[in-house]
Amino acid sequence: MVSVGILTVGIGGNNGVTLLAGQIANRRNLSWETLSGPMSANWYGCLTQIPPRGIHGGVGFQGRYDLASANDCVVGGWDIRPTKLGKALYDCRVLEYDLVRQVREEMDGVEIMEGVWDPSFIGESQYETATNVVSGDDNASTRARVERIRRDIRTWKEKHNVDGHITVIWSASVERPSEAEYESADELLNAIHDNGNNDDISPSMCYAVAAALEGCSFVNGGSQNTLSPAMSALFDQSYRQPNVQPECALQKFAPYSSGRAFCLGTDYKAGQTKFKTAAVEYLRALGLTPRVIASSNHLGNNDMLNLTTKKTLNAKMRVKSDIFGPWQEENLDHKVMVMYTEMIGDEKRDYVEYTSLGFLGSPHTMVTYTRCMDSILCVPLMVDAAIWCDFFVNNNVSAKDAARATAYLFKVPEGAAKGVDPGFFHQMRQLEDVLERACGGKDNKEGDDLIALGLRKGIISEEQATKLRELASK
Repeated sequence: MVSVGILTVGIGGNNGVTLLAGQIANRRNLSWETLSGPMSANWYGCLTQIPPRGIHGGVGFQGRYDLASANDCVVGGWDIRPTKLGKALYDCRVLEYDLVRQVREEMDGVEIMEGVWDPSFIGESQYETATNVVSGDDNASTRARVERIRRDIRTWKEKHNVDGHITVIWSASVERPSEAEYESADELLNAIHDNGNNDDISPSMCYAVAAALEGCSFVNGGSQNTLSPAMSALFDQSYRQPNVQPECALQKFAPYSSGRAFCLGTDYKAGQTKFKTAAVEYLRALGLTPRVIASSNHLGNNDMLNLTTKKTLNAKMRVKSDIFGPWQEENLDHKVMVMYTEMIGDEKRDYVEYTSLGFLGSPHTMVTYTRCMDSILCVPLMVDAAIWCDFFVNNNVSAKDAARATAYLFKVPEGAAKGVDPGFFHQMRQLEDVLERACGGKDNKEGDDLIALGLRKGIISEEQATKLRELASK
């Protein structure tokens, strides 16, 4: 079986250790005791790993398409903390102890690669424990940091014999926004190559650039502004060609990969935000006019502790507040509050009140309350992101289509997915449409079938396919 690679930045965090524990539990087909009775390993929540259910199929893509099995994934990553992963899983109290007991020894043996970090980008609460960090010559410049990450990726891939696509997922603490702005991939690469750490280039940008140069996809699971037009251009396969001109900045980073890879994000839409978009989509479908959405959520994990610093909180609030932007709902008063409550741990609790105007302006109000471990909501999205990236690479799906198809995973679809309708069910239709076209679905127009076939066979380029589709639509 082909092994898909998942490299997690922040593997020692709650999401990282829950992902690794889940993969081990499923691979070993473990069972454990809970207060409700015995439980067996499963991939619930992972749309790529569960079969269609119900008379009309419904959500679930296992068996419908040739998707990799998450049981065969190889999971690794970096962390700025040296805590063994089994102990980190025990400490975070996300999973049942009887399961933790069974996976802890194997997890403690997993290597934690040293993380690239810059204390100016994260909250002061993270400083004391950041002792597993890249140092010395590898930390002398932004270029040195990027090259260190590239070596880490290559070494890890060879050590674990990963023969599928590798996706690098940012699951570390939310960074403050970077102030670095570049107009093109060349500008971004030149800044990395030439500066002495003078530009405001964040660690997440270093990981993303390194991923692109190694032909790996990158997923921005945080709220920071890692994605940009310049970053998206770097991931464009047509930019990273072997025969680039000598003046191209890519030459400074040779050898590099020209393989297809995707840049996706921003910030996983896992809990409250996902239901918000579905709920408001429902209200709009009724013909009501949403006027006030007032929400709060609180939990006590390390991610929320990091958000007690204003510079990182601003990044989080940017994406949580802007989820309805493309709908252009005038006079929508959307309020969001997040609170750190240490005792609650990873068990996220959220409350949302929706008030709309109905017939003759009469108010319509509904309330939702949700409780769930935050990592239990996020990990399935991490798995799906990696599996989709592998599938889209193997089926020659364009960067734009891949971004639009995976928009449902993120609070604010950015990069090539910018402007996608925020409605959850609309986004699922986008995914279905891309999958049908990638596999020559029966619902496609004949011409588009041939274009997709040409892409898969390598007969035409993405640029040529785009021009052909534009001509066909006229």
